[in-house]
Amino acid sequence: MKKILIVEDEAIIAADLEVILTKNGWSCLPCCDTAEDAIESIKTNAPDMVLIDIHLIGEHSGIYVANYLLVEDKIPYIYITSHSDPMTVDEVKKSRPMGYILKPFKPEIIKATIEIAFCNHKHRNIDPVRNSTVPKSDVPFKIRKITDYIANNLDKKLEVGELADMTDWKFHHFIRVFKTYLGVTPYQYILEQKVSKSIILLKETDLPIAVIAYDLGFQSHSNFCKTFQKKMQMSAENFRRKSRI
Repeated sequence: MKKILIVEDEAIIAADLEVILTKNGWSCLPCCDTAEDAIESIKTNAPDMVLIDIHLIGEHSGIYVANYLLVEDKIPYIYITSHSDPMTVDEVKKSRPMGYILKPFKPEIIKATIEIAFCNHKHRNIDPVRNSTVPKSDVPFKIRKITDYIANNLDKKLEVGELADMTDWKFHHFIRVFKTYLGVTPYQYILEQKVSKSIILLKETDLPIAVIAYDLGFQSHSNFCKTFQKKMQMSAENFRRKSRI
């Protein structure tokens, strides 16, 4: 289950965000209302994403937190603010956030923006469109070809060897390059994508879990359940029930 840190100095808004996040299957770290506390939490808890209000208690703003995250560029972050004046927006753009949500917000906007931000951040190194310079090699294009193929064939049993054959790289070199760009092995990435698709199916359809397992190319219902439990720290049945409360 992905951990999200809320950096917000208004307790009511922070509580609303926590309800939205937990309802959609994300885990919330204790909220921070100062930039200093937020950075300390980031260092200690390593969140998977940070939601940042611009105006916080104390000397530093949320932009200070974003700039801290930008240095390593390992954790995606989204601004949630009531300010949209040109000066603020210009300052925000310099920190390159993965999203910008204006208050008051709707739950569906929070959910969609977070999901898109996770996707964009994962693919930031293999998406040539995001680069302002001409790529120095064709590696990002080849990796993107593989991830697109995976996304379009989640109903199949995907073999890493077959994916490697789609490039001109040796098997172990393919695995090393893939992990360098995406942070996980091809096998781990395939499982992540299958679980992500299963989350949507569990939330938005009434398909039996056994059918979902079959449609996503798992060897068996039990194999899918074990994978889901390991990734989400809860069973598929419990996830479906909680997502509909």
